[in-house]
Amino acid sequence: MKLYTLNSFKKVIVLILLSSLLYSCDAEPVDSQSTVKPNNEVHLSPEQYNNVKIELGMLENRPISESIKLNGKVDVPPQNLISISVAMGGYLRSSKLLPGMQVKKGEIIATLEDENYIQLQQDFLTAKADYVFLENEFKRQKELNEKKANSDKSYQQAKANHDSQYAILKSLEQNLKLIGIQPETLTADRISRFIQIVSPVNGFVSAVHVNIGRYINPNDVLFELIDPDDIHLILTVYEKDIHALEVGQTVVAYSNSNPTEKYLCEIILISRNIGNSEAAEVNCHFKSTRHNLLPGTFMNAEVQTQNNLVPSLPDDALVSFENKMYVFVAQGERIFKMVPVELGNSDKGFTEILNTDLFVKKKIVLKGAYILLMTLKNNGDE
Repeated sequence: MKLYTLNSFKKVIVLILLSSLLYSCDAEPVDSQSTVKPNNEVHLSPEQYNNVKIELGMLENRPISESIKLNGKVDVPPQNLISISVAMGGYLRSSKLLPGMQVKKGEIIATLEDENYIQLQQDFLTAKADYVFLENEFKRQKELNEKKANSDKSYQQAKANHDSQYAILKSLEQNLKLIGIQPETLTADRISRFIQIVSPVNGFVSAVHVNIGRYINPNDVLFELIDPDDIHLILTVYEKDIHALEVGQTVVAYSNSNPTEKYLCEIILISRNIGNSEAAEVNCHFKSTRHNLLPGTFMNAEVQTQNNLVPSLPDDALVSFENKMYVFVAQGERIFKMVPVELGNSDKGFTEILNTDLFVKKKIVLKGAYILLMTLKNNGDE
């Protein structure tokens, strides 16, 4: 009775093992189209290989320009930053300027008042009248001297008085011009206690340092204006990159706020003074006038240096997987292995390959790499 039970138990165990084996064989997928090996290899069937239309090639030396990325800011050269002041002191009576406001050349931007303006105009008109008298007297004495009707001393005294008054008159003319009064149009009926300050450029206001009613000293700066027609881009370049830059190279710049809008610049000056930060300044000129760029705006920039012949592949050969770049290398008939690749600079649809030792005399997938990647990922997810 015990023997029969043991034999029956053994038969049940055998049946269970056979059933498990058959089930596992039936459950194992069989892909007649492609298979993926654990070492990142893809095996394509003849039909799939024909459908993918894979194109193979090898590394080739191509001219690729090196791109150097820099950053800096928009700046104004000293000749385009204008400080407005007056030659004579006075009280500010009117001005509507605010920082950021645009101004036109010749536009009245402020009015000042002072009694000294009246005195200067009076002195000029008095000196002008005296000069007319002395000029006539000098002509009369000259005629008399030529006729020997007067002494040389009288003639010389008249000439000295004339020349002295002429110097005084011309000096007062220049003083009037300094405060914006045209002496040739000044008459006694047009004497004014006010003077007007006009903008010397088309630009915008960067700073206002005064307020209505304040007394302005001759050396005080009232406003600061910026002429945007010649704003510059000042970039910071580190010592290791200075050798690759040259005057005349084209720079493509863009701001953080609007990275899609590109500004073309040209390098006009490279500083050779490297400070404690181990960096120097590169001065660039905008190739077109950009009135919407304000001084102080932070800018990113890229500089394309000279072309170098380097081993490269077309961009279609490169695939990205889990934040790394790869290419597929042919291992045999319809067998391709995904190999990591180190990239350099890119230019015109081609990218420099740095770890070339892995691809010496190897056939690389130039077209169809993305489909191989999808095949690898899909099979890996099953």
